[in-house]
Amino acid sequence: MESKHWKSILEGIIFAAGTDGISVKELAHMLELPKQEVQLLLNEMQLEWKLDHRGIQLIQVAGNYQLTTLPEHTSYIQKMAQTPARASLSRAAIEVLAIIAYRQPVTRVEIEEIRGVKSDRIIQQLERKELIRQAGRAEGPGRPILFGTSRQFLHYFGLNKIDELPSPESIFHWQEWEEDRKNLYERLGVEGEEANPSE
Repeated sequence: MESKHWKSILEGIIFAAGTDGISVKELAHMLELPKQEVQLLLNEMQLEWKLDHRGIQLIQVAGNYQLTTLPEHTSYIQKMAQTPARASLSRAAIEVLAIIAYRQPVTRVEIEEIRGVKSDRIIQQLERKELIRQAGRAEGPGRPILFGTSRQFLHYFGLNKIDELPSPESIFHWQEWEEDRKNLYERLGVEGEEANPSE
């Protein structure tokens, strides 16, 4: 097998190893190659990536190899991480997002009936992150706004289409969650909306 193929395999393995990295010994065992040959391939990769001005680099930390971005790109990476759509979601936001994803189109009142707490602030946050969108208005008094997921929602969770969501039964146990929530409120001796623990 040509060295470029070994390098491609090494890149994939090291990427999959993440921030823990992986040692030359482990790589040699996986590729069934001598450690010296693997080390030579890694050294060549480091040099080639530097000469090619790649956006990532191969470094060794505490004896393990891992992939990282270049130090001179730190300010740009930070900007990307700080964009609203990239910010991490709170448990409450995930709850609301899950309800919208599986019940869409759904109104704010319906969301709050399922959660048992006010959710307007979280809905606004999800709109700012562009993870949900207004999907028209419901029939009836006041014509309340209907909410649905957005294209950004698909990008955020790595989905091609909404049908790729796992079945709700496989990840959510709505009745059990509702009972747990009620039991918690009873133990605290407070009402659901007053406690508002998820916001």
